[in-house]
Amino acid sequence: MSVNTAKAHRRELHFQSLDEVVAEAERLVGSDQVVTSGNWTLGQILYHLAQAIHMSIDGADFPTAWYVRLFGKLLKKRILRGMPAGFKLPKRAQQQLQGKPDTDAQEALESLRKAVGRMHDDPHRAPHPVFGAMTIDQWNQLHLRHAELHLSFADTAK
Repeated sequence: MSVNTAKAHRRELHFQSLDEVVAEAERLVGSDQVVTSGNWTLGQILYHLAQAIHMSIDGADFPTAWYVRLFGKLLKKRILRGMPAGFKLPKRAQQQLQGKPDTDAQEALESLRKAVGRMHDDPHRAPHPVFGAMTIDQWNQLHLRHAELHLSFADTAK
């Protein structure tokens, strides 16, 4: 059964750096009991965040309709301030960005560490498939807000 993520319980998170994202991912992976309130496992969440970061350097392998890009440019500033829950990726984007339910969280964490390392070391940024050309700072803000969204669905059991 699928959870309506727009209404699911979430933590409030705010990251200032990608290193903080990695630290939170390490905390979660290091815990004996992680619970998620959305539709993805912790492994899927970390894999997805890593793939999105790699995509910001390597580019996307899926097309985006012109009207989506037009609408996206109008929403870019708002999305860079915070991402709403409940968005479903188009099928082609899912194939590139969404991990399988059995994605190992430790392996996904390693991929996230590598992706963040690339962000630190490589100044090249590809155009976003919806928002178009973005600065390094805009990409960083997008990844921080993206991590806040997805990691807000995961926490240690209390």
